[in-house]
Amino acid sequence: MHPLKQRLAGYRVIPVVTPTSVDATLSLAEALSSGGIGAIEITLRTPAALDALRAVKDSGIAIEVGVGTVTTPALVEAVAKIGVAFAISPGLTRSVLDAAAAHHLELLPGIASPSELMLGLECGLDFFKLFPAEVVGGQKMLKALSGPFPAIQFCPTGGIGPANARDYLSLPNVVCIGGSWMVPQEAVEAGDWSTIERLSREAIALTSA
Repeated sequence: MHPLKQRLAGYRVIPVVTPTSVDATLSLAEALSSGGIGAIEITLRTPAALDALRAVKDSGIAIEVGVGTVTTPALVEAVAKIGVAFAISPGLTRSVLDAAAAHHLELLPGIASPSELMLGLECGLDFFKLFPAEVVGGQKMLKALSGPFPAIQFCPTGGIGPANARDYLSLPNVVCIGGSWMVPQEAVEAGDWSTIERLSREAIALTSA
């Protein structure tokens, strides 16, 4: 099994975090770790993102730090210099894949169609982010893809929450899932870290049989 796939398979639930500030992201990562979360995806969607990413990575918090919304070779280079554990892209392009390979950065690319999946296969990949999962068919899409692509595995993200997380995780071609339901914006804005820790524990409980 590919090293990244093997690690994420052990975590099962990957919180997707949009950083509002360095301090808030540090406190958020601490709450997630205390709630049993083993890995985090910090997205590059705000001006605070790179500084927050660097701070969490250097904090010593017991959580594997990944970065999301990596969409260009320049962003690949920037996050590789920070030393993140892995990167996630919403899509798949050869330029981003080549940049990740050049910088020895483990990358999970996103796909939303069989054609994109086949492009990934041509590049030697067998593990993809399905995004936006619910929009492109969700569980039905994953079941359909398992027919022509039985060896391919996924981390679906987009529209997943406590009501459907267990159903996604029960699919044989799903390694892990991504979601933001355990990091509600109102709790982050209020500094309500105890709620985030509780929601994290509940999210981890969903991974049990």
